[in-house]
Amino acid sequence: MRRPCLSRGLAVAVLLAWTLLAGGCATAVSVERVDHVTVHQQLTHNVLSAHALSDPTHNVLRRWSLVDRFLTQPENAMADLRGVVAQGHGGADEVFALAEMSFLHAEERGGQPYYLAAALYAYAFLFPGGVDQPPSPYDPRFRLATDLYNRGLTSGLATEDRTGIAIREARHPLPFGELDVTLDPRELVWGGRQLTGFFPVAELEIHGLDARYRQPGIGAPLAAGTTQGTLAKGFQVAPRVKTPVTALLRIPDPRRQITGGQVRAQLELYPASETEAVLIDRQPVPLEVEHTATLAYMLDGMPVWEFEFGGFLRGGLLDKMPSRLVAMEPYRPGRIPVVFVHGTASSPVRWAEMLNDLRSDPRIRDRFQFWFFSYETGNPVPYSALLLRDALQEAVSTLDPSGREPALHEMVVIGHSQGGLLTKMTAVDTGARFWNAVFRIPPDQLQVDQDTRDLLTNALFVKPVPSVKRLVFIATPHGGSYVAGNRISHLVASLVRLPGRLLRVSSEIGRLGDASTTLAGQTGFGSVYAMTPGSLLVQTLARTPIATGVKAHSIIAVRGDGPVETGDDGVVEYKSAHIEGVESEYVVRSGHSTQSDPRTIEEVRRILLLHWDESCTKRNECGPPDASAPRVASRTR
Repeated sequence: MRRPCLSRGLAVAVLLAWTLLAGGCATAVSVERVDHVTVHQQLTHNVLSAHALSDPTHNVLRRWSLVDRFLTQPENAMADLRGVVAQGHGGADEVFALAEMSFLHAEERGGQPYYLAAALYAYAFLFPGGVDQPPSPYDPRFRLATDLYNRGLTSGLATEDRTGIAIREARHPLPFGELDVTLDPRELVWGGRQLTGFFPVAELEIHGLDARYRQPGIGAPLAAGTTQGTLAKGFQVAPRVKTPVTALLRIPDPRRQITGGQVRAQLELYPASETEAVLIDRQPVPLEVEHTATLAYMLDGMPVWEFEFGGFLRGGLLDKMPSRLVAMEPYRPGRIPVVFVHGTASSPVRWAEMLNDLRSDPRIRDRFQFWFFSYETGNPVPYSALLLRDALQEAVSTLDPSGREPALHEMVVIGHSQGGLLTKMTAVDTGARFWNAVFRIPPDQLQVDQDTRDLLTNALFVKPVPSVKRLVFIATPHGGSYVAGNRISHLVASLVRLPGRLLRVSSEIGRLGDASTTLAGQTGFGSVYAMTPGSLLVQTLARTPIATGVKAHSIIAVRGDGPVETGDDGVVEYKSAHIEGVESEYVVRSGHSTQSDPRTIEEVRRILLLHWDESCTKRNECGPPDASAPRVASRTR
């Protein structure tokens, strides 16, 4: 018997019904393999990276049915979730979610109260104080909570004009009450100076420095100015110095306090030169420090060209400065001074790259202190060298009058270009060499007034500075610079205006006859003439050995890839920069401004670490401390 056949229309209808039924039973879940970048973006998206809540916070909102409520009524949703925590039904997950939600709402319209709330919640998540286990360092929320605390504190304590941070005692509104902040006035004291003008530097974009060094940790990283303290003769902290400082808001018993309406906290300040970590819940916690950003903020807007060319052409430009020797921080006993001496038409700013790299290394940062010598680079080299020696000896006698600070007497002097000539003249005993090269009669027979005679004898009878123990010459024209010897350079040198003191000296020398001086009739006495190959200065200084007990190193720049021995750096030839008697000679393929070259900086780093090892061995003070261990604040709070 034949089966009845379905009509074509009915068959189509049955097939469609079956398809719909099968589709209704199929799962809506699917997967798709994506690339590593997409995976990382999905795993790490959060309020700071994507202006959206992270997956862990979304999960918390879903658990407590607050997803839609946060979208439409964020303040009510946060109040509800805080109530969950206050009732003891929520833990670390909810506290973290409150931190991220508060920060997002602060960014959108909540403002400072919610920034501060984000910081408080983040602190409570990181340091539960025994209520919960601290978060695992493998938990991505650990670093995010630290950043929420740091950024929340920075924005929550911002001044009204948003240009700085208000470091003071104050009462701040919170979404759920008030925050009382206390501050010990001693927090503002730094090496006898007063910290002031706090500026947040984490959000700065930096130009002009190749590397950016940060120390990750907790706290708001700031750049602080300082008031002018009592000046030491020959030495001071630079008036414009900005020092990296970290602000920490310490919240006792944070989990309990955030569930109440009144939160009490202490505001603490930690200069990076003194402290790199603090104790929280009896555990060392590193502080967030922005070394490079602070340096760039300090250098931003400095009139570098005016200073450099003004310092070359105007011989008395710096005469009214309290000191030509300045430091980046107050004097620190136990740390060896490293003195940088810049070259012609230059300034201390040209050491910025080297300073940035060296200070990033805790082995250097914790063992050395950096000083900078400024001078008018068009003045005669012996005169500038005299100013350097005087400044060093005045600083040592002021900082260590009893001679009991051994590190201060292990000084390293580093000179670039003309600065290298000044550097050498801190560690030579010339006897009568210089005098006899210039004058044909002894000082007491010279027909000049007493002030001129004193200046000439002090500049030309050179004795080593006892505290200087190591020299580093960088692109130094020991035999002169071929650029200094050309006509254009001499024309420019003729425009140099010597200070009044030197004008009187040059005038009196000009009146002497051939029987008294080899300089009779000479019209130019500035640095360019002295650095001309074959000059009396470079010939005499090149023949003068470095004093016994002082070690020296040469870093010589040579352009291109040709033979080193016939090469030059664009200003100084290799054969001029090369001298005998140094501990090491390092040739870097570079132009004359090689003090910014990473290879030059690495060689300086090597020399400094060598100097520390030899110095502490000599003093029997080396010990086995771990140079990578942070300096933890000894203060208890």
